[in-house]
Amino acid sequence: MSTYDLVVIGGGVNGAGIARDAAGRGLKVMMCEKDDLAQHTSSASTKLVHGGLRYLEHYDFMLVRHALTEREVLLRAAPHIIWPLRFILPHHKALRPRWLIRLGLFLYDNLGGRKLLPASHGVNLDTHVAGEALKDEYTSAFEYSDCWVQDARLVTLNVMDAAERGCDVRVRTECTDIIRGEGEWTVNLHDHLTGQDESVTARAIVNASGPWVEKTLNLDEDHDSRHGVRLVKGSHVVVPKLFEHPYTYIFQNADNRILFAVPYENDFTLLGTTDVEIHAEPGTEQIEDKEIDYICKNASEYFKQSISADQVVWTYTGVRPLYDDASDNASKVTRDYKLDLDTRKGAPILSVYGGKITTFRKLAEQAVDMLKPELGFSESAWTSPEPLPGGDIPNANFDGFVDECRQRFSWMDEKLLLDYARNYGTRIDRLVGDAKAMDQLGHHFGGPLYQAEVDYLIQQEWARSAADILWRRSKKGLHTPKGTEEILQRWIESHYDFSAQVEPVKRVS
Repeated sequence: MSTYDLVVIGGGVNGAGIARDAAGRGLKVMMCEKDDLAQHTSSASTKLVHGGLRYLEHYDFMLVRHALTEREVLLRAAPHIIWPLRFILPHHKALRPRWLIRLGLFLYDNLGGRKLLPASHGVNLDTHVAGEALKDEYTSAFEYSDCWVQDARLVTLNVMDAAERGCDVRVRTECTDIIRGEGEWTVNLHDHLTGQDESVTARAIVNASGPWVEKTLNLDEDHDSRHGVRLVKGSHVVVPKLFEHPYTYIFQNADNRILFAVPYENDFTLLGTTDVEIHAEPGTEQIEDKEIDYICKNASEYFKQSISADQVVWTYTGVRPLYDDASDNASKVTRDYKLDLDTRKGAPILSVYGGKITTFRKLAEQAVDMLKPELGFSESAWTSPEPLPGGDIPNANFDGFVDECRQRFSWMDEKLLLDYARNYGTRIDRLVGDAKAMDQLGHHFGGPLYQAEVDYLIQQEWARSAADILWRRSKKGLHTPKGTEEILQRWIESHYDFSAQVEPVKRVS
């Protein structure tokens, strides 16, 4: 029976960050995820690294400050999958007064020690390019900074770094039981790919199972759950692009919620999100027609072009496991996190409640620090200055990196090169391998998807299905012909045996 210092249950952004931090401090770590990495909450965000401007109205000043500080830490760590955005907030005269918005943006500019991103300012929509797509009644707006993130890739890069520091990564492996002993845990696992069961022992457990955090705690017959989560569904829709410029819109709604309209995957606009409290089993949620109508209606209030459900080309939905702070409204529930450490019988289990993508690294750092006295290690926090895999771009100069790639891969299609550089950063060399021409990237599945990328994602990033590749490691499902997912799935099943060690397969020209 294998023995670990720490078993992390959950392969979302919090579990990935904790596994990385702990492995980097020299602990023997295993991380298990019952599905794919980032399959649930962590791939269903609005794809923003942001302080949360609207949280200022709920007086969550500390959360906003921490998030704004982390925004620049993450921007330095992964300049390939995280990049600055400029946001346009049109002034809706029937909602918040201008002075209140100005005050909020002043705080937003100054709470987090902003250094890399430009400050906010007012704009005239009659002359600003962002005004062209909006109804004529919106004449003024405010412009400010936040960042974009490839959310599911952020999770995967943290897991890659954890693995390279010694973490044992198990995907499609469910924790079926945890048994508390004197000074240790027995953790029972079931591998859904091989059908095999296994038991390991651990000195400590981190329960980072997101919407299933309480279900995981309930596996321990002697558990003492002092906190809870509220499950809030957030849905997004993707439509053909509504504007040509690079700005992102943030719209105020009459229900005090906000709606983002984000340039997405070159050819589309991402709209969201909703806040719907649910009480069903997580993992079964789907977007409802009324959510699509809500998003389309609120976006149409601002855009000249009316948006309707028949324009939607893709939707996604996920459940945010928010820490239950007893708020009477789902939109007002805090997005901050709570860490609960139970040390009975000398067998610690730390449970993570809530959190958001922007603060995951700080959450992970704090979680591992809390385990220091229990596990008796001395290594200090280390992740703040360290790049994530592919993010070791000199001076975080992504444009300069792309220019260098153009010289080295002059034979590659320009759009594909930009795609590889954005998604894989300096790991592009591992993906391309010895290829010197487009036909040496292997079988072409259509659109921008080649065998070289499929093999890389399976061998290096734990992709195990077509959906993993097309909708989480990338968004190439939006850019490939109809039927590609079924063709790719058959190809994977005929070329890879996941019950054995994953080996490279020969590229097919």
